[in-house]
Amino acid sequence: MNGPLNNPSDLSLAPLGAGDLIDRAVRLYRRHFLTLIRIAAPPVLVSAVGSTLTTIAFRAMFVTSSDARVALYVLMLLAGFGIAIGGSLFSLIVMGGAARNLVAHLLWNEPVSFRTTYRAVKERFWALLGASVLVGVWIIFCFWIATTAFYIVEIIVVIGSVKIGELSRWMGGIIGGLGTTGAVMGAAIIFFLLVGHMAYVPQALLVEGKGVFAAVGRSFSLASGNARRLMAMTLFTAFATYSALMLLVIPLGWYGYLNGVDLSPFTQFESPAWYAIGYEVIWQCSHILLAPIWMLALSLMYVDERVRHEGYDIELMAARQLPQMPQLAGVMSPFAPALVTGRAPKFVPPPPIQPPTGSVLGLR
Repeated sequence: MNGPLNNPSDLSLAPLGAGDLIDRAVRLYRRHFLTLIRIAAPPVLVSAVGSTLTTIAFRAMFVTSSDARVALYVLMLLAGFGIAIGGSLFSLIVMGGAARNLVAHLLWNEPVSFRTTYRAVKERFWALLGASVLVGVWIIFCFWIATTAFYIVEIIVVIGSVKIGELSRWMGGIIGGLGTTGAVMGAAIIFFLLVGHMAYVPQALLVEGKGVFAAVGRSFSLASGNARRLMAMTLFTAFATYSALMLLVIPLGWYGYLNGVDLSPFTQFESPAWYAIGYEVIWQCSHILLAPIWMLALSLMYVDERVRHEGYDIELMAARQLPQMPQLAGVMSPFAPALVTGRAPKFVPPPPIQPPTGSVLGLR
């Protein structure tokens, strides 16, 4: 499918590979560029304020001779760090709020809008905040596990390469290089295998109307085999972010060079404050440009996982062809679509069918 997605029936619900996922996310990003930038901008601007305060305080703390100012800069450093962490949590919350709007657009062609996204954030803010904290803690835990595994393997590789290097230096160097590369790749695989289990918490919250812990359990049960696609998305966004950063930093670097700024990475703490602040602002701007890619990719992956594991394509085709299921108070039909409004009621199973009495036709 090479054209734009003009209506819901144009959405191909075949399982998506890593390349298809990136291609579809980029095409949707191009269609809704300005709206997605508006959605992603507020939390990134909060992070930009925090990182700017941190940069100013850290640089000024070591050049002042006043104890009072040192204490002020320490407080400013802590405040900036807290604001930056809050901005990161806000980004996760907004990604969760965007999940419902994006999934509704993918399935029913509802318009992608700033107001709809932030209305969803307002309605489920505390649930999204709790889920974002859990996701952040899980990411840190997964990073610690992957880093520990890397260091254990790297210690073994170093000891082995040193022993082999006593016999042959070039063989020891080759073994060390290959072992380090393997350790990095293994740590990355472990990280994405673990962190991928929390990828669909926002979708379970906003799309399926579940609570925080139920959404975590739902994400764990739904996410399987997505490590390769998450790695591909991470590599793509890392490359795209670095490319965008370089495009924005080059004019700043030229201006700094013409004004006598040493651009060497070894003297970055000696550069003027205006250059360091400008670099931080540009770094955050590159995040604004690329954050919507993650929003779209995770929403596409959620729909794709449901197609793979739950036959969601058949459910959607039935929903498009058949009339809407009747709404029963306190009961959710097992055939109801996944996209619910508000908190979904608990599923109440129907009463058991009584065995017939008499003959098969009910004749006595």
